Amino acid sequence: MASTQIETVSTTADKVKLAAAVLLLLAALAAFYLLGQHGQLAQWGALVAGLVLAAIAFFASESGRQLIAFGRDAWREVKKVVWPERKEAIQITAYVFGFVLIMALFLWLTDKTLEWLFYDLILGWKK
Repeated sequence: MASTQIETVSTTADKVKLAAAVLLLLAALAAFYLLGQHGQLAQWGALVAGLVLAAIAFFASESGRQLIAFGRDAWREVKKVVWPERKEAIQITAYVFGFVLIMALFLWLTDKTLEWLFYDLILGWKK
């Protein structure tokens, strides 16, 4: 049986960094709405500055470093993917469209057959 490992924020410094990131995010949103009378430049400047500071505080924490490491690993895995050639992609797309068309036709015929069977033959409700 595989063991599940749950990682949590353990150090006080990380908790402080994450709390600071959340507070900076909330302060940025509050500043955006409170600075409405001072013009859009002040609003958007405060919002962007607060978001940048919140991002810096988050990425300085262990959780932020783990997120960056995850992103690097994911990008490394995406580089390993062998993408199909154009001809192969077009063929596969044509197969999918053909299958969908055949399935739609089959379901339509099944629906019409059941409609005819139940409404016309069994119940006698002619249209």
